[in-house]
Amino acid sequence: MSTSQQPEPSDRPARLTVGVVGAGRVGPALAASLQLAGHRPVAASGVSDASRRRAAQLLPDVPLVPPAEVLRRADLVLLTVPDDALPGLVSGLAETGAVRPGQLLVHTSGRYGARVLDPAVRAGALPLALHPAMTFTGTPVDVQRLAGCSFGVTAPEELRLAAEALVIEMGGEPEWIAEEMRPLYHAALALGANHLVTLVAQSMELLREAGVEAPDRMLGPLLGAALDNALRSGDAALTGPVARGDAGTVAAHVEQLRRHSPQTVAGYLAMARATADRALAHGLLKPELAEDLLGVLADAGGPGTSPSDGTDGTEGHAR
Repeated sequence: MSTSQQPEPSDRPARLTVGVVGAGRVGPALAASLQLAGHRPVAASGVSDASRRRAAQLLPDVPLVPPAEVLRRADLVLLTVPDDALPGLVSGLAETGAVRPGQLLVHTSGRYGARVLDPAVRAGALPLALHPAMTFTGTPVDVQRLAGCSFGVTAPEELRLAAEALVIEMGGEPEWIAEEMRPLYHAALALGANHLVTLVAQSMELLREAGVEAPDRMLGPLLGAALDNALRSGDAALTGPVARGDAGTVAAHVEQLRRHSPQTVAGYLAMARATADRALAHGLLKPELAEDLLGVLADAGGPGTSPSDGTDGTEGHAR
């Protein structure tokens, strides 16, 4: 569903009072986005200094109160706490009588679907799982980034239109995820986004070690093009020494990484093996070249790969 296709008036949720339980990076941004759509943030909860600063910046004049008081004041409550804390929070709110019948409870966990809200549903709440597939900074730029952001949506069928309408009002694109597929969906996002940050950070450290003064400037165009090619063409976009079967170059890489950054060797080898498998499966890596390449990767995975195998773990760390 495109953001340009606005929901019919009968499908749009009424103007709602909005509360946030957990003023981390996500909750205040979503509440601020809902405010732009005409809803009214009325309360938030947060105890850390960072949470209070985020709430003050994104939701000025919205009072910080205990979670139960947030539920008392709001028609729509955003539960934006860490995944592991969510089940206990929901159970606690339900057990203490904080949940009101007809109240919309929205969590933003990628891991869970709507069933994690079952204790609140038994108290009369209406459950929605709306997970923005976006990384958040805790600053106003997050509200702008929600434009065109996909949301993983899970809810009972009778609440589907309301869930999708809320996402569209925040500028997002609803993508329906079945309850049982939520963990797989979340694993896919973590594999792509979270590990990407680790890979880029390691690459920048190595470039600095090699004497590059502006690794971000060097990597920006390269990584931007690689990402664009991968999104457009999938495995057909694979390039580089592994996809070519250039075993000598890969062996040189491993030798240099062991010398300058031993903590990156295991990750390099794991990604090289995965890349080789995909390149072989898609006919990019010639079988006659794959044997030598896979031999190098197998030999490189032997003793000495990690600091615990006798390599000095302090040698070559980014300075």
